[in-house]
Amino acid sequence: MNKVDISAYKIDKQVNLQNVPTVNDLGAEQKELKKQLENIREELGDFQDTMYAHGKYSVLICLQGMDTSGKDSLIREVFKDFNVSGMEVHSFKVPTEVELSHNYLWRHYLVLPAKGKFGVFNRTHYENVLVTRVHPEYILSEHIPGIRNVNDIDQKFWNKRFEQINAFERHLVENGTIIFKFFLHLSKEEQRQRLLRRLNLPQKHWKFSPGDLKERKLWDSYQACYEEAINETSKSYAPWFVIPADNKKAARVIVASILLKELKKYQDIKEPELDDEIKANLTVYNEQLENEKE
Repeated sequence: MNKVDISAYKIDKQVNLQNVPTVNDLGAEQKELKKQLENIREELGDFQDTMYAHGKYSVLICLQGMDTSGKDSLIREVFKDFNVSGMEVHSFKVPTEVELSHNYLWRHYLVLPAKGKFGVFNRTHYENVLVTRVHPEYILSEHIPGIRNVNDIDQKFWNKRFEQINAFERHLVENGTIIFKFFLHLSKEEQRQRLLRRLNLPQKHWKFSPGDLKERKLWDSYQACYEEAINETSKSYAPWFVIPADNKKAARVIVASILLKELKKYQDIKEPELDDEIKANLTVYNEQLENEKE
């Protein structure tokens, strides 16, 4: 099985998504990929325990991708060995009336992971420069001063949003949040196959929506918006990783490997040492418990 080379997925220069492959099986069979993921996620679970005890960092994992790109199953499989008390997952749907009465980042601030915890955003604050860009009429619901109609939403508007998102993420990082941003890069043909499976398998029917087909017609527009968003917001403090997503098991291994390798760089994340007084009296405490035996 091929090793995961982080530099092959990390965006540190302008990217053209058309030139980025959507499939990489890592030279392994499905069973081997499954076993590799099991090993990595066990180590990630151990790291989470240590980070929770350390209590000075949080981790925010942002997942973006077209419909059927595998975000839900990736969350289920990659974080299976995590302690649920140290992890939170949030999925952002259409903004509610209350959310629209605040600025567009407000609802994301509310659910950021606390220190010691992992947070996963399944669809993220980037929806505000993706869906709203493909459907600019949605912006009108935000009641922004100076925006009276779609014609008022120009390139300067989007550039300002990119600046705001960069500032938002930089602020988080400077205060102890480690940010990972993954774009699950799916081919249009693979999406077609996955949508067909949803239609052909009764147990998958609940996942299908006619709206999926409407959005699919806007594929090229979405790809262009993703490309610009990634290029404008992949920063050293919060880089994007473009993950080939046609092979789900390989994509999970790649994401898990990146998380583990990057988090291990934080060598200051260690379990806190016991207070000197407690450490000096460990034998006494042990004897007290042993003497409780009947």
